Amino acid sequence: MNLARPRPADAADLASPGRWRRPTPGGKPRSGIGGFTLVELLVVLAIMALATAGVGLALRDSGATLLQREGERLAAQLEVARAQSRASGVPVRWRSDAAGGFLFDGLPGATGARRPWLDGSTGVRGGSASLWLGPEPLIGAQQVVLVNQGQPGRAVAVATDGLRPFAVQALP
Repeated sequence: MNLARPRPADAADLASPGRWRRPTPGGKPRSGIGGFTLVELLVVLAIMALATAGVGLALRDSGATLLQREGERLAAQLEVARAQSRASGVPVRWRSDAAGGFLFDGLPGATGARRPWLDGSTGVRGGSASLWLGPEPLIGAQQVVLVNQGQPGRAVAVATDGLRPFAVQALP
């Protein structure tokens, strides 16, 4: 076993600013103090900002999103029923039921069957509603207001002026 005595420090080693640093593999001492550059720090901050923004968007309020999705789904189904009513010449009535869904009366076959809401806590303000989707090209202005039972302060209206298609509008 070879135990070498530590060599005494040279005066040049003690005088250098990086005296506790070991020389690089090439034998030359490192110059300057090591650390991160400003560009590297800015890149890290930019990555952290993007990650924070992504998390913020991922954590959207699901109650508002579900209600908006229910409104868009209902608007699309109302437009389909309206088109079928015009094509067949038979008036169609949409109505909500107390069991947590809705029906299309007047549509042939299974298309008029009861349909549940996507979210069980979705319902119609006032408990029940009815819309007429007659075979005429112009129908009266109509709307139905959807609410989430878990958040009664939030509501969306699915409405038409009688000429335009049904559209979803957020209510304050």
